[in-house]
Order: sequence, then C-alpha cells, then structure tokens
Amino acid sequence: MAKKLEMQEKPVLWKDRIRKFGLPLSFTRYEATEERLIMRRGFFKTVTDEVMIYRITDIRLVRTFGQKIFGVGTVTLISSDKTIPRLELKNIKRSDKVRRFLSGLIESQREARRIAGREYIGGSGSGGGGSSGSGAVHDIDVDMEM
Repeated sequence: MAKKLEMQEKPVLWKDRIRKFGLPLSFTRYEATEERLIMRRGFFKTVTDEVMIYRITDIRLVRTFGQKIFGVGTVTLISSDKTIPRLELKNIKRSDKVRRFLSGLIESQREARRIAGREYIGGSGSGGGGSSGSGAVHDIDVDMEM
C-alpha cells in the first residue's frame, strides 16, 4: 500500500500580479500565506520563489507619478533569505494597504516564532579593520509588556 505525499496548503491571504497600465497583463503572480510570500513567473517555463515571512527585515513603498495615475505601486521587501535578499512586488494595486498588511503579518510571525529583532551595525561587512566596518550583529532588547 503506497502512501501519497499529502501536505496541507495554507490559505492564500493576498494575491495579485504585475499590472501594466493598471491591468493584470502579466505572467508574474504574487501570493502571501500566513508563513510565506510566493512569486511565480513565466508562462512556458514557470519559476516559483518563496520567502519565509519572518525573514523579511524591511519594507519600502515607491509610487511614481505614472503609478499613482494607474493606482499601483511597487513594494520592495528586504530579507535575510540567501537566495532572494531583495524582492520587488512591482505595480500592484492598493500598494499602501499591501505594505501595511505585510508589515503586520511579519510582526505576527516574528512574535509567533519568538524572533528578536537584529540590527546590522558597521556598513557592508566587506572586511577592513576596526569596529566601524566590522558588520557586527547586535541584538536589540525590546520589552513588549503591556
């Protein structure tokens, strides 16, 4: 008797695709589940990239004049993931709401996993002497008592 590989998929909390002139005319799709941010690209050849939500360290929203006209924006995510350190969600609708949603999701995942915030101090970490360029990692102690 053979066992099937069964994995329960988490429900998709948000999804969108790259938009051109405000219309979803692209084969790049984005999805966010409770634990992962997924990007699928391509039609004939599909490439799927995933970033664990708790690994995202910074979020940036850019809306050019043209993007404002079409009601879209680009959310850039900086992560500690080795394969995808920077992920751009290009030309997505309701980009400010998506930025706020992802920020809340990141914080809830970090709290659920009890992950402390870390700051990288000292620049690029490309070597060099002294403490100013060492790229040392320092834990930040955050007291969240209510």
